[in-house]
Amino acid sequence: MYNQIPFFPDLNEEDIRLLESVSQKKTFPRKTIIITEGDNTDTLYIVLKGKAHALATDPEGKQMVLNTFGPNDYFGEMSFIDNEPRCATVMTKEKTEVLILQGSAFRNILMNNPGIMMKILKNLLVKIRTATKQIEDLAFKDSYGRIARLLTEMADENREIREKFTHLEMAGHLAISRETVSRIMSQLFEEGFLIQRKDFIKIVKPLPVTLKGKGRQGKEENGDE
Repeated sequence: MYNQIPFFPDLNEEDIRLLESVSQKKTFPRKTIIITEGDNTDTLYIVLKGKAHALATDPEGKQMVLNTFGPNDYFGEMSFIDNEPRCATVMTKEKTEVLILQGSAFRNILMNNPGIMMKILKNLLVKIRTATKQIEDLAFKDSYGRIARLLTEMADENREIREKFTHLEMAGHLAISRETVSRIMSQLFEEGFLIQRKDFIKIVKPLPVTLKGKGRQGKEENGDE
């Protein structure tokens, strides 16, 4: 199993035996918290099946999705590296199977497999770049701009969005209200930018820089100004 996970490059039999001794598989039901922000743990998690979200919560209890993890993604590497408390809560979006690697024991394996550590560091850089884009969106884009960017990033080369999501989930990603997401998505469908197929949403034409008739209401109601 281990040598089939892209996270582990070119493991030999001895490495695999070591991994088996410091890891375990576990399945979590939908909407189950795997990691809680502030926890003092250094365990590393690799997603085998399913999907999970990294969440941040403000003092009023409002949540924002910081990242999404699917098969072969991993999380928990920051505390694994620096032994600091967890910086986000991770909750399953659906039934999810993970491979759990105990931090102190796994670090010994890394000493003989620098390629794995390089993968961890590269993934960390990707997350930093993603976080930088999120900060830019929050600072400079209004509600429509954030939605347009998310839709564009979710679309494949055929401009088809096949990932299932709700307006509430989009709102969580973008730090805006569900009502605002619903209003803007409805307008994009009505004006022919999006069409709904049986199993996916199709971006029919490039999304505009701004949405006609949106005016300033979208900004004001979401605190974008």
